[in-house]
Amino acid sequence: MTQSLILGVLREADPDERRVALVPSAVSGLKKTVAEVLIQKNAGQAAGFPDEQYVSKGATIVVDRAELFARANIILQVRSLGACAEFADADIGLLRKDQVLIAGCEPLWRPDVIGKAAATGATVFSLELVPRITRAQSMDILSSMATIAGYRAVLLAAIESPRMFPMMMTAAGTVKPARVLVIGAGVAGLQAIASAKRMGAVVFGYDIRPAVKEQVESLGGKFVVLDVKADNAESVGGYAKQMSDEFYSQQREALKKVIAGCDVVITTAAIPGKKAPVLVTREMVEAMAPGSVVVDISAERGGNCEVTVAGETVELNGVRVLGPVNLASSIPVHASEMFSKNITTFLMPMIKSGSVKIDTTDEIIRDTLVAQNGEIVNDRVRELLCSL
Repeated sequence: MTQSLILGVLREADPDERRVALVPSAVSGLKKTVAEVLIQKNAGQAAGFPDEQYVSKGATIVVDRAELFARANIILQVRSLGACAEFADADIGLLRKDQVLIAGCEPLWRPDVIGKAAATGATVFSLELVPRITRAQSMDILSSMATIAGYRAVLLAAIESPRMFPMMMTAAGTVKPARVLVIGAGVAGLQAIASAKRMGAVVFGYDIRPAVKEQVESLGGKFVVLDVKADNAESVGGYAKQMSDEFYSQQREALKKVIAGCDVVITTAAIPGKKAPVLVTREMVEAMAPGSVVVDISAERGGNCEVTVAGETVELNGVRVLGPVNLASSIPVHASEMFSKNITTFLMPMIKSGSVKIDTTDEIIRDTLVAQNGEIVNDRVRELLCSL
C-alpha cells in the first residue's frame, strides 16, 4: 500500500483555546497509516504537550500555518469554522478543494460560516453531529467535553461558595453540608451531580426527561419532581427537546421554591443549535440567600439564568452568578487526550486503504459530513442556511 496521506494538526485559531486536536501518544498509531503527521509549531504547548514530544513520536513540526494547509490532505482541529467564527476567515482562505477538515465546527449554530467553507470545495466533517449510537460513543466529542465541563463547574462553585460542601463534625460544632441543585441531567449534569456528591454536598438533580431519574439517583442525587407535564421531552438523539414558552413558564414557577432552598445551582440545559432556555429568572436569583452561587454552563448559548453574562461573574443581592465559557479548555491535558481519542477513532476507518474513503452509507459518516464538492450536504445545516 502506498502511503500518500499527510495529516496536519493546527494550533488553535482562538488564542484562548488551550486544547489540541491530537496528543503525542496518538502519532505513532497514525504513522502506520499516513505518510506524515505535521504539527504546527506550539500546537500542543498550552495543553502541556511541547513540540519535542510530538517529534519523539515521529511527527514533523511546521512553523508556517499556510504551509501546513498547503501540504496536508487532512486537517485536524478542536474548534474550527463556526466554533471559532471570530477567527475562522483566515483559515477558510487556506482551505482547498478535496482537502478534509475534521473538527468541532458548530454548523447548527453558525451555518453561514460553514457555507463559506463549503465554497472552497473542501470536505468538512463536524464532530458535534456524531449520532448518539453505541458504535459512535468513542467518537462523541460533546459527551467527552461535557464530562469535563460538569466536573469543572462544581470546582468553580466550591471555590466561589462561602460554604464548605461536606458536612463536618468539629470541636466548634457541626458544619451543615451545602445543598447543590443541578438543572439538566445530560452528560455534564450527571458529572456535576457525581462530583458534588463526592465532595460531600447534598445534591438534587432536575431534568424535564423523567427517564433520567434513575441515573440521577444512581449517583447519589435526589431527583426533583415538579408538577409540570413534559410529554415527548427527549429527541431521537437523546437530547432534551426545545419546549413551548408556556412549558418553560410553568417550569420556572415550580423551580422557584427549590432554588431558594439551595446554596449552589449549576445549570447545564442546552439544545443543539438553539439558544439555551432561560430556566432561572432574576427573581429566582434574588430569592436565594446571600452567598449563594449559580454556575451557568450554558453561558455561551445565552445562558439558562437570566442574570448570566458570558465570560463574567455577576453579583446580584449577594448571589454570585458565574458565566464560564469553554470550560473544557480550562482542563486542557485530559480534554485534549479525550478529544484526540474521539477524533482518531472517527478518522482511522476512513484512511485504512491509504486514501480517504467517504462511505455515506455509514450513519456516522453521513451525519457528520456537512460540506463536500462545493456544497452543503447536511440537510439540517442546509435548511438553516437557507433560512438566514
